[in-house]
Amino acid sequence: MKLFFALLIFLLTLPQNNSEKITWSESYKLSWKDFRGKPIRSASFVATTNSGISFQYSYSIKNNKVSVDYSVSSFFEPSNSWYIPEKVNDHILKHEQLHFDISELHARMLKKNLEGKQFSKRVQSEIEKIYKEVEQKRRAMQTRFDAETDHSRNEKQELYWRKFIAQQLAEYEHWK
Repeated sequence: MKLFFALLIFLLTLPQNNSEKITWSESYKLSWKDFRGKPIRSASFVATTNSGISFQYSYSIKNNKVSVDYSVSSFFEPSNSWYIPEKVNDHILKHEQLHFDISELHARMLKKNLEGKQFSKRVQSEIEKIYKEVEQKRRAMQTRFDAETDHSRNEKQELYWRKFIAQQLAEYEHWK
């Protein structure tokens, strides 16, 4: 008997609604028109990118063999991303793009970690563990990026991160 379960759509950020999302693409770079959220003028930064990983999977078990299908992508959520128009510039937009790129990098890492993995009948908990590890790393990298660049104000560190993320995306090219 074949069991089929459609499970878990992870849309990670703040609680989600059915708002528009932009899926990451090499050919598309964010512009300020993509940031449609209401600015928080009391914040210590002048823009914020709300991005994350969208993940769905299904599995079946037949003759004690587990088969898994999955879909992973990274997204940007315009309605929860904002900027203060009079305080931003192209440099800050590039910083915000890097936040989106970091989410894409971790989507690729998730794909790599799932690819070819032999799952047991505990497939749900095994997949959830892999996902949680990648998501924890994504959030930590986002935090480290802002800390090291001082939210884009440290230009030397900003250049380092641009190169680093570009190298990492190239390293994980196979999983885009």
